[in-house]
Amino acid sequence: MKQIESDPVIDEVREVRHRISARFDHDPHRLVAYYMELQKQFGDRLIRSPRGTVEPSETREWVPRG
Repeated sequence: MKQIESDPVIDEVREVRHRISARFDHDPHRLVAYYMELQKQFGDRLIRSPRGTVEPSETREWVPRG
C-alpha cells in the first residue's frame, strides 16, 4: 500500500478539530450544539446553498467504510 505524504495544513486542521472536540469531552451532542451556536452567532459570514434547505429525501445515507 502506498504511503500518503503528510500535508502540514491538513495536519493542523485535524489537530485544531481534535482540540475543539476535546473541549467537549468528544461528546458529539455537545460538539454539534457548539457548532450550531457558532452558526447562529456568525451566520452572516457563512455561504448558503443557492437551493436553500436540503430536503431529507435529497440527503445521502452514511455508510461506513471498511
